[in-house]
Amino acid sequence: MSPSEIESFMQSAIEEGRNAVPVCNDNPPVGCVLVRKNTIVARGHTNEPGAPHAEAMALSHLIGDPVDVIAFVTLEPCSFHGRTPSCAAALIQSGIKSVYVGIIDPDARNCGRGIAMMRAAGIEVKEGILSSTIFAELQSYLGRAP
Repeated sequence: MSPSEIESFMQSAIEEGRNAVPVCNDNPPVGCVLVRKNTIVARGHTNEPGAPHAEAMALSHLIGDPVDVIAFVTLEPCSFHGRTPSCAAALIQSGIKSVYVGIIDPDARNCGRGIAMMRAAGIEVKEGILSSTIFAELQSYLGRAP
Protein backbone atom coordinates (compact mmCIF):
# COMPACT_ATOMS: atom_id res chain seq x y z
CA MET A 1 0.00 0.00 0.00
CA SER A 2 1.43 3.38 -0.98
CA PRO A 3 1.94 6.23 1.51
CA SER A 4 -0.81 8.25 -0.18
CA GLU A 5 -3.25 5.32 0.09
CA ILE A 6 -2.37 4.90 3.77
CA GLU A 7 -3.01 8.60 4.40
CA SER A 8 -6.27 8.46 2.45
CA PHE A 9 -7.58 5.58 4.58
CA MET A 10 -6.51 7.35 7.79
CA GLN A 11 -8.32 10.47 6.55
CA SER A 12 -11.42 8.30 6.16
CA ALA A 13 -10.96 7.14 9.78
CA ILE A 14 -10.71 10.80 10.88
CA GLU A 15 -13.93 11.61 9.03
CA GLU A 16 -15.63 8.57 10.59
CA GLY A 17 -14.55 9.77 14.04
CA ARG A 18 -16.40 13.05 13.47
CA ASN A 19 -19.63 11.02 13.47
CA ALA A 20 -19.07 10.42 17.18
CA VAL A 21 -19.70 14.04 18.13
CA PRO A 22 -21.67 14.83 20.27
CA VAL A 23 -22.80 11.35 21.44
CA CYS A 24 -19.31 10.42 22.67
CA ASN A 25 -19.56 13.15 25.35
CA ASP A 26 -16.17 13.45 27.08
CA ASN A 27 -14.66 10.44 25.29
CA PRO A 28 -12.44 11.17 22.27
CA PRO A 29 -14.30 10.92 18.94
CA VAL A 30 -12.22 8.06 17.53
CA GLY A 31 -12.71 6.69 14.04
CA CYS A 32 -11.80 3.31 12.59
CA VAL A 33 -12.00 1.93 9.07
CA LEU A 34 -11.30 -1.65 8.05
CA VAL A 35 -9.79 -2.11 4.61
CA ARG A 36 -9.62 -5.18 2.40
CA LYS A 37 -7.95 -5.05 -1.04
CA ASN A 38 -7.80 -1.23 -0.94
CA THR A 39 -11.53 -0.93 -0.24
CA ILE A 40 -13.17 0.15 3.02
CA VAL A 41 -15.32 -2.78 4.14
CA ALA A 42 -16.39 -1.57 7.61
CA ARG A 43 -16.46 1.63 9.66
CA GLY A 44 -16.85 2.51 13.30
CA HIS A 45 -16.67 5.45 15.68
CA THR A 46 -16.90 6.13 19.39
CA ASN A 47 -20.42 5.79 20.72
CA GLU A 48 -21.98 7.01 23.96
CA PRO A 49 -20.08 6.09 27.15
CA GLY A 50 -20.40 2.37 27.85
CA ALA A 51 -21.28 1.52 24.23
CA PRO A 52 -18.82 0.04 21.70
CA HIS A 53 -15.71 1.97 20.77
CA ALA A 54 -14.72 2.61 17.15
CA GLU A 55 -12.81 -0.65 16.68
CA ALA A 56 -15.54 -2.84 18.16
CA MET A 57 -18.20 -1.09 16.07
CA ALA A 58 -16.18 -1.56 12.88
CA LEU A 59 -15.47 -5.23 13.69
CA SER A 60 -19.19 -5.83 14.28
CA HIS A 61 -19.90 -4.62 10.73
CA LEU A 62 -17.16 -6.70 9.11
CA ILE A 63 -18.28 -9.52 6.85
CA GLY A 64 -15.90 -12.36 6.05
CA ASP A 65 -12.53 -13.48 7.31
CA PRO A 66 -10.53 -10.59 8.82
CA VAL A 67 -7.14 -12.15 8.07
CA ASP A 68 -6.64 -9.95 4.98
CA VAL A 69 -8.08 -6.82 6.61
CA ILE A 70 -6.05 -3.77 7.64
CA ALA A 71 -7.37 -1.55 10.44
CA PHE A 72 -6.88 2.22 10.46
CA VAL A 73 -7.68 3.84 13.81
CA THR A 74 -7.14 7.46 14.79
CA LEU A 75 -6.26 6.84 18.46
CA GLU A 76 -4.36 3.89 19.91
CA PRO A 77 -6.77 1.05 20.77
CA CYS A 78 -7.34 0.76 24.51
CA SER A 79 -5.50 -1.98 26.37
CA PHE A 80 -7.73 -2.02 29.44
CA HIS A 81 -11.26 -3.09 30.25
CA GLY A 82 -13.21 -0.09 31.51
CA ARG A 83 -16.88 0.48 30.71
CA THR A 84 -16.16 -1.50 27.54
CA PRO A 85 -13.76 -4.36 26.77
CA SER A 86 -10.24 -3.72 25.47
CA CYS A 87 -10.18 -2.69 21.81
CA ALA A 88 -6.61 -3.95 21.42
CA ALA A 89 -7.77 -7.37 22.65
CA ALA A 90 -10.72 -7.27 20.23
CA LEU A 91 -8.39 -6.59 17.30
CA ILE A 92 -6.09 -9.41 18.44
CA GLN A 93 -8.99 -11.86 18.79
CA SER A 94 -10.36 -10.86 15.38
CA GLY A 95 -7.30 -12.17 13.54
CA ILE A 96 -6.40 -8.85 11.89
CA LYS A 97 -2.68 -8.82 11.11
CA SER A 98 -2.01 -5.12 10.42
CA VAL A 99 -3.09 -1.93 12.24
CA TYR A 100 -2.25 1.69 11.43
CA VAL A 101 -2.57 4.07 14.39
CA GLY A 102 -2.78 7.84 14.14
CA ILE A 103 -1.60 8.81 17.64
CA ILE A 104 -0.71 7.08 20.88
CA ASP A 105 -3.32 7.48 23.61
CA PRO A 106 -1.85 9.70 26.36
CA ASP A 107 -4.27 8.22 28.94
CA ALA A 108 -2.04 6.78 31.67
CA ARG A 109 -4.07 3.55 31.64
CA ASN A 110 -3.06 3.00 28.02
CA CYS A 111 -0.16 5.12 26.72
CA GLY A 112 1.49 2.54 24.44
CA ARG A 113 0.10 -0.56 26.14
CA GLY A 114 -2.48 -1.21 23.41
CA ILE A 115 0.22 -1.09 20.75
CA ALA A 116 2.48 -3.32 22.85
CA MET A 117 -0.33 -5.88 23.28
CA MET A 118 -1.00 -6.01 19.56
CA ARG A 119 2.68 -6.32 18.66
CA ALA A 120 3.16 -9.07 21.25
CA ALA A 121 0.30 -10.94 19.55
CA GLY A 122 2.05 -10.69 16.18
CA ILE A 123 0.10 -7.78 14.70
CA GLU A 124 2.13 -5.38 12.58
CA VAL A 125 1.47 -1.90 14.00
CA LYS A 126 2.50 1.35 12.36
CA GLU A 127 2.09 4.62 14.24
CA GLY A 128 2.03 8.32 13.46
CA ILE A 129 -0.19 8.40 10.37
CA LEU A 130 -1.58 11.97 10.00
CA SER A 131 -0.71 12.47 13.66
CA SER A 132 -0.69 16.28 13.66
CA THR A 133 -4.16 16.41 12.08
CA ILE A 134 -5.52 13.84 14.53
CA PHE A 135 -3.94 15.51 17.55
CA ALA A 136 -5.46 18.86 16.53
CA GLU A 137 -8.91 17.24 16.33
CA LEU A 138 -8.63 15.26 19.58
CA GLN A 139 -6.54 17.50 21.82
CA SER A 140 -9.52 18.97 23.67
CA TYR A 141 -10.60 15.41 24.61
CA LEU A 142 -7.20 14.02 25.54
CA GLY A 143 -6.31 14.00 29.20
CA ARG A 144 -9.88 14.32 30.46
CA ALA A 145 -10.87 12.07 33.30
CA PRO A 146 -13.08 9.14 32.22
